[in-house]
Amino acid sequence: MKSTPSRERICLLTGGGYPYRRDALSGWCRTLVEGLRRFRFELLTVTDREPPSAPAYPLPLNVGSTRAVAIGREVRRAERRRGTDADAVQRAAGLLCRGMLGEAEHSDQLFAQGLRQIAEPAVERPAVVAGLPLADALQQAWRTGKAVVGADQLPLPRLSTRDARTAATLLKHALGALAVEVPESDLVHCVGGTTPLLSALGGRWRSGTPLLLTEARAPVARQRPAEERLSPAVRTVLRRFRAAVARTGYAEAGLIAPLSAYHHGWALEHGAQADRLVQVPAGVDPSEYPGAAEPETEPAVVWAGSGGPDSGLTPLLAAFEQVASALPGTVLHLVGVTAAHEDHCAEQIERTGLGRAVRLHPLPADPRDRYTLGHVVAHVPGPGDPPYRLIEAMMSGRAIVGVDVGPAAETLGDAGVLVQPGDPAELAIAIVDLLRSANRRRALGDAARRRALTHFTNDRVVRVYGALYADLASPPLPPVFELALAVPAPRAVPPTTMRWLARAEEATTPAMAGGPVEGDPA
Repeated sequence: MKSTPSRERICLLTGGGYPYRRDALSGWCRTLVEGLRRFRFELLTVTDREPPSAPAYPLPLNVGSTRAVAIGREVRRAERRRGTDADAVQRAAGLLCRGMLGEAEHSDQLFAQGLRQIAEPAVERPAVVAGLPLADALQQAWRTGKAVVGADQLPLPRLSTRDARTAATLLKHALGALAVEVPESDLVHCVGGTTPLLSALGGRWRSGTPLLLTEARAPVARQRPAEERLSPAVRTVLRRFRAAVARTGYAEAGLIAPLSAYHHGWALEHGAQADRLVQVPAGVDPSEYPGAAEPETEPAVVWAGSGGPDSGLTPLLAAFEQVASALPGTVLHLVGVTAAHEDHCAEQIERTGLGRAVRLHPLPADPRDRYTLGHVVAHVPGPGDPPYRLIEAMMSGRAIVGVDVGPAAETLGDAGVLVQPGDPAELAIAIVDLLRSANRRRALGDAARRRALTHFTNDRVVRVYGALYADLASPPLPPVFELALAVPAPRAVPPTTMRWLARAEEATTPAMAGGPVEGDPA
């Protein structure tokens, strides 16, 4: 039966995911769109890569449009314009860099002002971003800034002219997200990190649309592996830029919906107001992970992830080398490896010499098959990863050995085994112990599924987000006119109406006793 969406339109803005890519975050977005049929969704994903040609998921009837935008593909060199435009661009770059690198009390306001001055004309004039004199502004802000960098209390490294130009190029690429045109809607729901948040901020400043923010990762802590080759000064600029964008998003969002207590605390530490935070844990559909009996095979371990450089694959392979040595014949299944990272996975496996003990699997279209290959699930997340994969494994009823990173401890509770990060030997010992103990393995798997059914089902996610959408996207209430009785100051002579009422009261007393009285207004 075709459902009729309400007039509230939601722009679901993601960073290169739904509906074009199948991964855990895309599955979560799909749950919202398909579960909230009374809203009309405009889907927009902003990515650094070439956008896919077609969606990877079938779209329900309440999706009005879907679009993927790649930033930085058509960056054109723009000459500085003389006059007011050049002055305005230079002023915006200065505000951006002083607010990003300064330690002053109003640094966040300076950064937001500079970002807004860039965002407002960026859609009609993309050359504004390309023409920003960021290298000069960075060097100026570096000279006048404090000798301390944010919360990590590290001295500012030396910023060379080459570093300033490199950082300026990277910042211009990121700021290209401000020029993305956001569909007209009643609410923008931004799901993701820095790139989609920049597009959401630009759209909000240009149209005034309310903003709901869901962070899938802790945005400030994450450093991409490719950035390790950059100089300390350039890495400092990028870290400060992401922190400033996150704080600006916290200030502009009507509501912030962190996925866990870990994300909740992170938002508070970086400037979010407590009265705007509504914690909404992630959830999955129990029917998609019904649980299955353990396979009658040699011992097997399952790890789910993209297989990228920051996906936790390297420490997992280091631990599995020891597992394979202790239990020969054990197989490691890498589930959900994306096509873009297959070469990286193969290279990492070849270095370990594990050979056919490690097997690659693309992400299954049917979630029921995701964890059925293994006896134990190894949850080794990347830095700041959301707990989607962990919840899926819990719902599948498999015993889990997890690394205590981010929200893993609060999500898994006592329904699995947690080990400290950075210790492959401890991870290997925990996996071997569970592979050797079938009874304990099954007990932990049952406990994990019970915990997931109690706390992490998608019906709760849909219900809460439906209320948040209705709260933020609903049109404002019509003005209410009330009749107020004004009490005047005391007067020596009462007004005519008061005198008339007084005479009428006096006249009604004898009338009630014996009949009408002469002069009675009645």
